[in-house]
Amino acid sequence: MPADAVLEVQGVRKAFGGVRAVDGVSLALARGEIRALIGPNGAGKTTLFNILTGQLAADEGRVLFCGERIDGLPPWAIWRRGIGRTFQLTATFATLTVLENVRVARLAAARRTLTMLRPAARFETGPARALLEQVGLADQADRPAGVLAYGDLKRLELAIALAHAPRLLLLDEPTAGMAPAERAQLMALMTRIARERDLTVLFTEHDMDVVFATADRVMVLHQGRVIADGTPKEVRADPEVQAVYLGEEV
Repeated sequence: MPADAVLEVQGVRKAFGGVRAVDGVSLALARGEIRALIGPNGAGKTTLFNILTGQLAADEGRVLFCGERIDGLPPWAIWRRGIGRTFQLTATFATLTVLENVRVARLAAARRTLTMLRPAARFETGPARALLEQVGLADQADRPAGVLAYGDLKRLELAIALAHAPRLLLLDEPTAGMAPAERAQLMALMTRIARERDLTVLFTEHDMDVVFATADRVMVLHQGRVIADGTPKEVRADPEVQAVYLGEEV
């Protein structure tokens, strides 16, 4: 494991009945690295994400974040330590404005949730607007989140995930449902922000053009096991990876 590893996963296993969804996965993410986690549907990607963020408990193995063991902690405690996440399905408050959505996340990050008993507009507005500026939504701050175009909704989710200044960001299929041009724009935005913040990123994705244009390294899961881990060029040329994807070059 690299000395500067932000995330270390050591021999993690998770089974559902007789199905081994995650089967002995180990990985280490260096600070500032952007890594893609790919594999066919059912490969175990989301299950692994759920273990990393406390939604599921591993049957075996350990998860360390910045040297501290976090497996077994509840999701809120893992979030507090500096791990942010987005989900495959968008998760925002549709009736709140774009600004209010980010402000709620900022209030939680600042541990000022009790201030919600008072008018919230006076709290965390500046940091929330700065985040919207960073993701390109400043001009939509006062619109309800429920009326946003899908691509803008994904940008809002990114702003919310960044609200507590995480050191590690997990993105579960961030471009799902987006047009190809929108996918490239969103991932370029994410990459720019990650480089500016020295942020470590692990993301799942089915669009191989996005994967190979974005990731520093690529890890491939199949039936819960790691079958490849290397640079995009190495993984693209791996015969087993090509076989997993129905014999097609990925």
